[in-house]
Amino acid sequence: MELRKIQRTQGGTFFVCLPKEWAEKNGLTRGSVVALKEAPDGRLVIDPKYEIERAPQEVVIKPSPYLDREIIGKYLLGYDIIKVESKERINPEDREKVKRAARRLVGLEIVEEDYARIVLQCLLEPSSLPPEKVLRREYSIAASMHRDAVTAFVDDDKHLAKNVIARDDEVNRLYFLLVRVLRTVIQNPTLGEKLGIRPIDCLDYRLTGSLVESIGDQSVQIAKKVVAHKKVGINDNLKKLVSDLHVIVYEAHETAMKALSTHNISLAESVRELQPKITDINEKIEKIVSEKENSQYVLAVVSHVNRIYEHSIDIADLVIPRLSA
Repeated sequence: MELRKIQRTQGGTFFVCLPKEWAEKNGLTRGSVVALKEAPDGRLVIDPKYEIERAPQEVVIKPSPYLDREIIGKYLLGYDIIKVESKERINPEDREKVKRAARRLVGLEIVEEDYARIVLQCLLEPSSLPPEKVLRREYSIAASMHRDAVTAFVDDDKHLAKNVIARDDEVNRLYFLLVRVLRTVIQNPTLGEKLGIRPIDCLDYRLTGSLVESIGDQSVQIAKKVVAHKKVGINDNLKKLVSDLHVIVYEAHETAMKALSTHNISLAESVRELQPKITDINEKIEKIVSEKENSQYVLAVVSHVNRIYEHSIDIADLVIPRLSA
C-alpha cells in the first residue's frame, strides 16, 4: 500500500498524484483519460482502461482422457479462444470429445481444424447477454419440464416423458452460459457497470441458476421413472392429489422467481406459507398409497416434486440478503 497526501489548489480543487510506475504500466501519458467511480463503501476507483476493448483470452490444452471436461472448464472460466493442440495427429475419439463439448456450450464454435490442432472460439458478446435474461430463459425451460413431467406421470405418457429428458441438455447449456457470463462480469468490473450488476448480484444469480438447474434435474428423474414404469393403473383420486401437489409447487417456484426479480420480501415469504397445504396433500397421498401396488413408484415421484418445492424455498430465501446488500 502506498500513502499519499491530498493537496488543494488555490481554486479549491483537491488532487493527488498518481504513482509513476502504475501510470507507465497502464500506458498513461499527459492528456490520457481515466474513469473515476465511487464504490458503495466510499472508495474511489480509478480505471485506466475504461474505454479499451478487452483483449480475447486464449488458452491451449492438450488431448487427454478428460478433454471434453477441460474444454467446459475453460469455457466457464471465460476464455474466448480454446486451442486443442497435439504434437501428433488428433485421433477421432478426441475430435468427437471436442465436438461433443462444443455442442454443450452456447456460442462455442470450431473455427479452425487440421490434423494436429482444433481451435474453438466463443462468438458471443458478454455485454449482449444480461444474466437476468439468461436465467429467465433457463427457468422457463425448467418450469416447463416440471409441468410436463407431472403430466406424463398422470397420463402415463412415455413420449412426453422422453421429451422432458431431452430438454435437460438445453437447461444445462444455459446454466453453463450463465456461469461464464457471471465470471466474465466479475473479472471485468466495467462490464458489470454497463450491465448494472454488482459482484454480490453475481453470487445470487449463480445460486439461483444452480437451483433452477436442479428443478430441471428433479423433473428428469420423474420422467425417467415414468419411462421405466410398467403400465399399471393408478387410482384417479391419487392422480388428482399428485396434480394438486404439482400446482402448488409450480406456484411456489413461479412466485420465488418473481420475488427475486422484484426484491419483494412478502412474495418470498408467501412461498414458505404454502407448506401446510403441501404437508396436507402429502399425508393424504401416503394414506392412499399404503394400500396400493404402485406405492414405491408414486412415492418416488412425489418425493421429487417435494424437492422442487425445497428448491423454491431456497430461491425465495435469496431475496432478503439481496435486498439488504
